Formats: sequence, C-alpha cells, structure tokens
Amino acid sequence: MTNSETSIASDAQPPGMPMRVCIQGYAGAFHEIAARNCFRDQPIEIVPAHTFNDLVEMIEAQQQTDIGLMAIENTLAGSLMSNYQLLNESKLTITGEVYLRIKQNLMVLPGQRIEDLNEVHSHPVAIAQCREFFSNYPHIHLVETADTALSAKLIQEKKQERIGAIASTLAAEIYGMEIIAASIETNKKNHTRFLVLEPKAAKKEIQEAKVSLSFSVEHQPGSLYKVLAVLAAYKVNLTKIQSMPIIGMPWEYRFFIDFIAEGSHTYQQALDAIKPLTHNLKVLGVYEKGEHFEY
Repeated sequence: MTNSETSIASDAQPPGMPMRVCIQGYAGAFHEIAARNCFRDQPIEIVPAHTFNDLVEMIEAQQQTDIGLMAIENTLAGSLMSNYQLLNESKLTITGEVYLRIKQNLMVLPGQRIEDLNEVHSHPVAIAQCREFFSNYPHIHLVETADTALSAKLIQEKKQERIGAIASTLAAEIYGMEIIAASIETNKKNHTRFLVLEPKAAKKEIQEAKVSLSFSVEHQPGSLYKVLAVLAAYKVNLTKIQSMPIIGMPWEYRFFIDFIAEGSHTYQQALDAIKPLTHNLKVLGVYEKGEHFEY
C-alpha cells in the first residue's frame, strides 16, 4: 500500500442501500451528528450500541452494521483510554476520522426551571465538560449515565420532573425537551475526535495519509527517543502521542502515535525503520486526515 491508498466502506455498499453506521448511543447522540457529517454524501442508517464494547463487537461480527464511529478524544476531557485499549485489542481498522465541535445543553421537560432540579443526568464525559457551570448550582446532583441522548429520552418517556439532561440540540428536538441553558460546556473550544472503524480496509486514493499505530519499547533510557528521532528523520508530522500502562508489566507502557506523512518518503519506509526499535508494533489504520464540523 502506498501513501495514496487507504479505505472507505461506502464503495462496497449495494446501490440504493443506506450504509449501516454503528454508534455508541441513541438517536440524538453526538455520535449520530458526527456520523451524519462524516457520511453526508450518502444515505446512512444509524445502528445504536449501548456501550463501546458492544460497538466493537457488533462491527467485528458485522452484526446489523457495516461500519462504526467511535469517539477517541476530546479537547476538554482528554483521551478515552478505555477506547484505545478496545481498539488495540480488536481486529478493526481505522479508515477515517471526523472532528465535531461539541455544544452541551441543559434540557428539561417543558415548564421546568433550573431552580426546580434535583438531578442532572448525562454521560460522564459530558458532565466533566460542564462541571464549572454546575458549580453555581450546588443543589443539583450530577448523575452519570450511559449516553447523553438516552438521558433525555428516559426523562421524556418517564415524564420525570426535577431531573434534567445534558445533551445535544438534536436530542432536545427528537424528545420534545426544552433547553433552559445552551452551550454550558466550560470551554467553547470543545471538540471531539471520532474514528471510523471497519473490519477490513479496502484500498482507495487519498490526498494526505494519516497513520495510527501502537507499540512498546525496551524499558531502558532513550528507547522512546530513538523511535521519535527516526520518525523525525523521515519528516513525519507527529500529531498525537499517548501512553497506556501495560497490564502485568509494572511501569512499562504501550504508546499510541498518530502522524501525517509529509516528506518525500512514504509512511511505510518510516514504519520499516522503527520496527527494529519497537515491540508489538501494530498499524491501527492509514486514512485521510479528517474534517472539522460545527453543530
């Protein structure tokens, strides 16, 4: 495979059939908004998964789904380390990415006021993004749930007064909720990066190859530096580096790296050069650099 080849699932879809995109969450979730932006040029059908583990299993088994979208990092809450672990242990390949500006909204059943609330429900990441807002309302208990949109859905279905949800404007529209405080995230430069996942990559030309990989190194001084020095020599633009403890090997780490091949060398040459310096080198995906969207 060369710098001009990557994959996308849409080419394999039967004409006229929507692509089934598996997301963590339910109708109105930010994953759905990201998916509809990412695949905006074709019809899609959203397939919900309750957890990220379920999402990975459904994509691997091709269970009612063709492709998946999974959040991997947020500019406020940081990296979703459990998702890095899931990705590394899976048989899936990253075939794309998309960035979405996240606007969190406090919503309630119509007629409720913020002074009336005892609890607010949402996904832990959404709550983390909004804690500063709720510091002004110490009487409100923040309750972690499986999904932002599901929180709004359950409040609407159960007609729960005195309980609010943090979710998207799309969720408010779908479930008939009233937004009483818009864009309550602490930092307005709040973006989430989502990865497109497939069981197998098909070749397709791309303009700029982005590469994601994982590896470990010898537990001795300078081991990681040697890898980074080689990548610098091959003139790659390192856009991400993340470490994760290796279970059962105290104080040793697996590194996750993203880079964009910008020099005259191919990314494959860079990978060949670092392979002798690493252990368990795994290419997680080669794909087109993602677009950024506002919602």
